Order: sequence, then C-alpha cells, then structure tokens
Amino acid sequence: MGNVASVRDRITLTGLRVRANHGVFDFERNDGQTFVIDVVAHVDLAPAAAGDALERTVHYGVLAQQVHDAVAADPVDLIETVAERVAAVALAHEAVELVEVTVHKPEAPIAVAFDDVSVTVVRGRA
Repeated sequence: MGNVASVRDRITLTGLRVRANHGVFDFERNDGQTFVIDVVAHVDLAPAAAGDALERTVHYGVLAQQVHDAVAADPVDLIETVAERVAAVALAHEAVELVEVTVHKPEAPIAVAFDDVSVTVVRGRA
C-alpha cells in the first residue's frame, strides 16, 4: 500500500439498496429481494485534496452506480459471490488500494426472528 495516510483515508458508501434475485431458492430467484451494500474504499485522499482534483480520487456517484449495476446483474446463489463482485468493481478504480464490502440480506429466508444477515470481504491489490 501507499503511505500511512492512505491506510486511514477512505470513501464510504453505506446502505446502498439494490433489488436483485440472488439466492439458492427458486422463490428468491423469481421474486427477488432487497440487498443492502456497504463499501469502504481505502484511498489516499491527500493528492485529491491538495489539488482539489476529482480525477485523483474516486467519484462516489460513479462507484455507487457501478456497485448497484454489479449487484443487480446476473443472479448467483451466494451473497459471498455478490460481495466478491462488488470488491472487484471497487478495485477496478486505480485509486482504491483496499476495499471492505458488506452485503446485507435482511429478507433472507431464515425460520427464526432476525434483523439482518450479512457477509463481509476485505480485498486489496495483489
């Protein structure tokens, strides 16, 4: 990674809601459900701030749309797969050094009362 500041600097998207058809059961694939996505992109923000230059950071509006599109894309069985897909989208931005993605599935087919189920992946550049 870059300097120490870049480890602490981040852009965060919280609570991005996407209607999609992921899941192992037919009714999940047919009916769909809402997935809630949190993305923490670690970016060295000093160069962008110093030059007041959008091109030296990540445009969070663009990232949000890309994440939305990735989650809404082809259905998969596991939210783990959705999280990996979102991490790849974030890391495609040159400025992102590390990303933490949490995929929440608050409507998961669980037989007991619950508020949320989620998975989190942390991925960095190779």
